[in-house]
Amino acid sequence: MEKSRHIIIREEAVISIQGLYKSFGDLQVLKGIDFTLFKGENVAVLGKSGTGKSVLIKIIIGLLKPDRGTVNVLGQEVDQLERRELDTLRLRIGFSFQSSALYDSMSVYQNLAFPLTMNVKNLSQAAVGMAVEEVLEAVGLKNKIHEMPSDLSGGQRKRIGIARTLILKPEIMLYDEPTSGLDPITSAEIIDLINKVQQQYNTSSVIITHDLTCAKNTGDRIAILLEGRFLKIGTFDEVFATDDKQVKGFFNYNFIQ
Repeated sequence: MEKSRHIIIREEAVISIQGLYKSFGDLQVLKGIDFTLFKGENVAVLGKSGTGKSVLIKIIIGLLKPDRGTVNVLGQEVDQLERRELDTLRLRIGFSFQSSALYDSMSVYQNLAFPLTMNVKNLSQAAVGMAVEEVLEAVGLKNKIHEMPSDLSGGQRKRIGIARTLILKPEIMLYDEPTSGLDPITSAEIIDLINKVQQQYNTSSVIITHDLTCAKNTGDRIAILLEGRFLKIGTFDEVFATDDKQVKGFFNYNFIQ
C-alpha cells in the first residue's frame, strides 16, 4: 500500500482556487478557500461530513457557481465558461462517484463503452473493445467484462467505476469517498489502485475522504477542511506533527477509536 515515487511538476498548477466562498441562503459552506493541485500530484482532502468537501468538488467541475473567488482548472476559469466549453473541459476530468454510479441494466463492457462511444466519434467496434480491455486490465478485472453490476462485489463496482472514468484518459481524477463502505482489505486494494492510476495514467487527483488511512497512503499532500476553511495543508507528517486539538481530532478518530 506504500506509495511509489513519481514526478510532480510544481511549476504547473492544474487546479488553482483563490478566495473561494459559497453559501446556501444563510448557511456558509466555504469561507475563503485557497488551494492548488500540481501536475502529477495527489491531494487528499480530509474532512467530516458536512464540511464542504462535496461542494468544493461540484464547484471544480462547474456544477455549482462560487459566490466569490476564482476557480481555474486546466487553464480555464470554470465559472466563465459557456455550456459547450464546460462540457469539453469535463471530458478532461474523471469523476469517481462514491456509489460507483454504474448502469444496472448494462454489462461491464457496455458501461465502459458508453462514455467512449458518446464522446469520441467514428470509433470502430474493435477500437472500443481494445479500450475497454485496456482499462479493465488496469483495474485488474478483465475477467468481469461480460458480468452485470449486480454480480459484482462493492470493491469490484468501485474498480469498474474508476475504469469507466479512465477510458477517456482524463488529466485530472476526482475521487469521492473511494473507500467508503469497504472492508479493510478491499480498501487497501482501492488505495493501491488510486496510486497505480496516478503512475500509469499520469493523472493529478483530488481524493475526498474522511478515511485517514486512505488519505495517508494516497495523498502526496493532505488538506484538512474544517468549517469551510482549510485548517492545514502539507505532507502527512507536516499536518499531524502538531498539538492542535482540531487536527489531532482527525488522527484520534481514525486510529485510536
